[in-house]
Amino acid sequence: MPTMLGKEKVHFNLARLKKGGENFEVVIDPDLAVKFRRGEDIDLREVLKSEHVFSEAKKGLRASEKRMQELFGTEDELKVAEEILRKGEIQVTEEFREEQREMLRKQIINLISRNAVDPKTGYPHPPQRIEAAIEEAKAKIDYSKSAEAQVKDVVKQIQTVLPIKFENVIVELRIPARHAVKVYGILKNYGEILSEEWLSDASLSTRLRMPAGLQQQFFDAINKITKGEIDSKITRE
Repeated sequence: MPTMLGKEKVHFNLARLKKGGENFEVVIDPDLAVKFRRGEDIDLREVLKSEHVFSEAKKGLRASEKRMQELFGTEDELKVAEEILRKGEIQVTEEFREEQREMLRKQIINLISRNAVDPKTGYPHPPQRIEAAIEEAKAKIDYSKSAEAQVKDVVKQIQTVLPIKFENVIVELRIPARHAVKVYGILKNYGEILSEEWLSDASLSTRLRMPAGLQQQFFDAINKITKGEIDSKITRE
């Protein structure tokens, strides 16, 4: 027998998946559902407003256990709900979509600015230029994916109007003993430490891989500590 959520009218946010010609729905918290879909560490039970799977949630009609077994290979509603969230359509308001896209757009612009460069100059583009390129290229941003997951795709879209590419550099440093400890504390904030050696005079010799776009910011931070008292060499990968 189908069961009902309740007789009162309620607005539902749903995730929906069509499979085998049948409809399967779960009632969700849209913010958490999008985060779950992006792969963030969110408990499935927190995403669901009800742990039941429905054929038509607004009427409270539960999905058939037999059909779930046939189509999903399980009658476990939480497992079916997880597949619906990962593969189905998350239904949210247009206002919610626009808020998510705007947040992601800012994150993507920041990631591109930090990790990509103008291949002609080797320097990063300022965020304003990247933002203008996204507008001009009408780059598509998917609110259901993380910024990290789609940043390279956005770069491909804006390459038609802005010369840009991802590039790493290797920075070799020799830092005098009086600055070495302070500088070492910030190295991991900018890249991957490939090697390090504390020399007999207590100075530090190190090699660091970082996004080319972070070079200026990195050296600004290092020079603030050392007053420029370092030896450095930069090579491109």
